[in-house]
Amino acid sequence: MQNFILLLLAGTVAQLVDGSLGMAFGVTSTTLLLLVGVAPVLASTSVHLAEVGTCLASGIAHWKFGNVDKSMILWMGIPGGIGAFVGAIFLTSLSADVAKPVVAVILFSLGVYILIRFAFTRGRKIIIKRPIPKALLIPLGLVGGTIDAIGGGGWGPVGTTTLLSSGRMEPRMVVGTVDTSEFIVAVCASVGFLLGLSMAEIPWLIVGALLIGGVIAAPIAAWIVRHLDARILGTAVGGWIVLTNAHTFLDAIGYSGDVGVPVYATATILWLTALYFAISSARRERTQVFSAPEHDSDGRSVVSGIAVSEVS
Repeated sequence: MQNFILLLLAGTVAQLVDGSLGMAFGVTSTTLLLLVGVAPVLASTSVHLAEVGTCLASGIAHWKFGNVDKSMILWMGIPGGIGAFVGAIFLTSLSADVAKPVVAVILFSLGVYILIRFAFTRGRKIIIKRPIPKALLIPLGLVGGTIDAIGGGGWGPVGTTTLLSSGRMEPRMVVGTVDTSEFIVAVCASVGFLLGLSMAEIPWLIVGALLIGGVIAAPIAAWIVRHLDARILGTAVGGWIVLTNAHTFLDAIGYSGDVGVPVYATATILWLTALYFAISSARRERTQVFSAPEHDSDGRSVVSGIAVSEVS
């Protein structure tokens, strides 16, 4: 019972992060399961089965709050589902010894990428509302879905950061759209895992705990996303992913014991420093008088006063 409650709390926290940032339910949940000794393939299976329910709840909540671009769901979600199915089949074919370092490296790398993407930036870019081309959505979904199934997470880090950097969507619309389309990814990945595993192998207790916690948090997270700064959110989640995956990453590359202490300390200091700069930048932007025309020269609508940082 105690383990169930802890897993339920983990699912709640993971969904609060995911629903607010458009990423990290799978990354944080998979990391926790790996730390307590769950095999990579079972960890990813549990997370994706739980995400079928959490993504549905999150998608409905984001839809209700107006955070979803309906025209993008299928164009991004269907390729993502195909990639997730293939990734799930691939992961079930690997031995635990091979899968663990592969998953650890993917998760840690995603964390580093997110942290750099949001924290160490300069300048800003006005968001001009324009359709996202299908030539971007289809490969983005395919790559994101594949990485998500193999690593136990990755749909949000790949999809959210890419769409934010396009400068064509408000942050809340990016988060809501990515979260909603992830339902398709979760379903397809789950089918792939169920085909590769027997029903008896699946830890249903873990699935249930993560699912309940995630469903509880989904509507709260959908409300939070309307009120938080994208730069600070991205920096926070990037550092969190790095720290939570540092242990498995060090094991994967052959380091352990005392070596981990200075690594954790350094990562924590860098994360706090990055948060300081992100918060400072956000405050400066709020105090500046910033205006944009309601329409650009081509007649496209422009979101005034909303900025997305560009990587230097």
